[in-house]
Amino acid sequence: MFIVNVEGAVYRDGQWLVITRSMKEEHAGGTLSLVGGKVDEEGHSQEILERTVRRELFEEVGIRVKDEAAFVYSSSFVTDDGSHVINVVFLCEYEEGTAYCKSPDEVEAVHWLDYEAIMNHSQAPPWTKESIRRAALMKENSCSS
Repeated sequence: MFIVNVEGAVYRDGQWLVITRSMKEEHAGGTLSLVGGKVDEEGHSQEILERTVRRELFEEVGIRVKDEAAFVYSSSFVTDDGSHVINVVFLCEYEEGTAYCKSPDEVEAVHWLDYEAIMNHSQAPPWTKESIRRAALMKENSCSS
């Protein structure tokens, strides 16, 4: 059985929204990450992944994104406790709010960083860099169409 996790790649004014995960987090505490979280069971539901990413962005950092969220890519990993996770990244368009550490148990710090700053950040793990790389490529391709 998989845990399903979603993350939002939010871009605004040349920068990406990333967080430093709280050290209280079971997985990857203290690392740079996109904002996201686990999908809740809802029974029969439409657009559960997109709704979850919007909810997580608001719950963790207090911002709202537009309803449209574009699938970037999915991956899987196994946590330190042996849980199997499917991770789904969405490109989200910022709508309103000032990002802050709304959920300090999950978020230690909030950052708006450009692509190079994330790629060169000492606390950015390979999976965060890959998510930003793919989201940036998708954003670039959608802007040139």
